[in-house]
Amino acid sequence: MYGLMRSLLFTLPTETSHQVAMGSLDLAQRLHLQGLLGGARAGTGVSVKVMGIDFPNVLGLSAGLDKNADHIDGLAALGFGFIEIGTLTPRPQPGNPLPRLFRLPEQQAIINRMGFNNKGMDYALAKIRSSRFNGVLGINIGKNFDTPVEKAADDYLIGLRKAWELASYVVVNLSSPNTPGLRSLQYGEDLRRLLDVLKQAQHTLSQADGRHVPLVIKIAPDLNSEEIGLIAGSLLEFAVDGVTATNTTLSRVGVESNPLHKEAGGLSGAPVRAASTRVIRELHQALDGKLPIIGVGGIGSLQDAREKLQAGASLLQIYTGFIYGGPPLVREIVEGVSPKDVHQQSDASVSGR
Repeated sequence: MYGLMRSLLFTLPTETSHQVAMGSLDLAQRLHLQGLLGGARAGTGVSVKVMGIDFPNVLGLSAGLDKNADHIDGLAALGFGFIEIGTLTPRPQPGNPLPRLFRLPEQQAIINRMGFNNKGMDYALAKIRSSRFNGVLGINIGKNFDTPVEKAADDYLIGLRKAWELASYVVVNLSSPNTPGLRSLQYGEDLRRLLDVLKQAQHTLSQADGRHVPLVIKIAPDLNSEEIGLIAGSLLEFAVDGVTATNTTLSRVGVESNPLHKEAGGLSGAPVRAASTRVIRELHQALDGKLPIIGVGGIGSLQDAREKLQAGASLLQIYTGFIYGGPPLVREIVEGVSPKDVHQQSDASVSGR
């Protein structure tokens, strides 16, 4: 059924098809028809404890698909072990001008230059409160486009403080290629200063309500080995709780034959798989297994998922793979991953269900 739906959806403009798909998903959930879409069966999968959080299975939905928490009930009904919303900024912003999202079906890829389009943190938090969702929820935060990079910490602090009450964990997005200057925060003293500020705020918030919300940093796939080592050192120095690897790439390797390859923006999907896995593997080695990694980038099959786990990921996320593979991909991965596939970090425990 999803294959037929996708064929119809792909005849529509890209953002229109996204809106129609999400609306259809919400309707299916309300009518209790989500089983027809082919998601994972309830109670299946490998449960894992990472960052002190009990995940019912290792597969999550990456940020970007449901930026504003408008569809978390419908998405959760497909069998994801966790949902991540965002990227959310303190103030609403429209993002970049249309067109800004491009499908490359031949390469199972997407190019986007969305630019953190979202309705703002307050809107998303209200949607979460009004939902029925009670699973593991990640909230991905960023800076507004007109906030200078040197003031970025102010926006991230607003995001962390507001997300704290409702988030299972918070992801600090430092790696989108569509916000000018953002990726510079991944490096050197800029990264260390930001981590210092955020960890202090995390400690203060934890002391105030007795609840620890893990802090995760999201990095790019366009990093060399030296940069990965330096980032790992900073993450360990400031006792960050986890790292998401990776975001979209600026590379166009693998899509050169597609006329859309010249479009500006980040490339996701199958062409980024190898680069993402390399970063995960090198990062895991640099971290000496001391921090959990959420592996994302080019996962379009159970084999791809196992590759990420073998490279050192403790959890997985999909986005572009979900666009092309739909709920059947969720079921393939959730029900196909076994306890022996799951990399056990020092703070992780694994059980099959």
